Amino acid sequence: MHYCAICHTSRAQVVRPKNGQKICRACFISVFEAEVHTTILQSNIFPARGERVAIGASGGKDSTVLAAVLKNLNQRYDYGVEFVLLSIDEGIHGYRDDSLETVKRNATQYEMELCIVGYDSLYGWTMDQVVDKVGRRGNCTYCGVFRRQALDRGAKQLNISHILTGHNADDIAETILMNFLRGDLPRLGRCAEIVTASSTSTMKRSKPLKYAYEKEIVLYAHYCQLDYFSTECVYSPEAFRGNASPERRTTYF
Repeated sequence: MHYCAICHTSRAQVVRPKNGQKICRACFISVFEAEVHTTILQSNIFPARGERVAIGASGGKDSTVLAAVLKNLNQRYDYGVEFVLLSIDEGIHGYRDDSLETVKRNATQYEMELCIVGYDSLYGWTMDQVVDKVGRRGNCTYCGVFRRQALDRGAKQLNISHILTGHNADDIAETILMNFLRGDLPRLGRCAEIVTASSTSTMKRSKPLKYAYEKEIVLYAHYCQLDYFSTECVYSPEAFRGNASPERRTTYF
């Protein structure tokens, strides 16, 4: 039996993919949260107390883990930050309507304000209607642009100028590869940054989970028994990102 490499008393249950370290459940949760805290401090994600910050919440594992970890860290280290869950309803029947029920439960569980902004109210149509008009091909590209704009507009409605997203190390690796395959040098240069801001916008975006592997995010959600939505979007098989994912796994893992 292998004992935890940190506490040396409990049985090891996790082999960390980033360093091969064998640790127990309790130490894994502690180390995972400590690494996110280190990322926050080193990147100066929360430079001022009293800030209201939006968490882009989809109900999926990444944003749910992000909200849970930030609630714990804010209580433990007193960042002095108020977190608000900001969700976008793209109008995808059988997917987003179900995931938003998870977000509503998360808002209660983490005692956070929730704001839901819909494509129908912002743009006058839903993604289901867009797909009916243009077909499935390329619709994820449209949706990504609309979602980003919707997050910005939703945050502005809340008088918030800082959005946190649940992008993890795997997501960023995929994005780097995707931009490389596209030959998109401007985005390739900035897609791995933890804190980003545009010269044309006052909105700041941050990725506190940049160094967290997807496998460890799933384990954290499992060990902490978090309530999250795990069904894939019905339109995602058509996404260009889906072509980069197998390449990333084949090349790097």
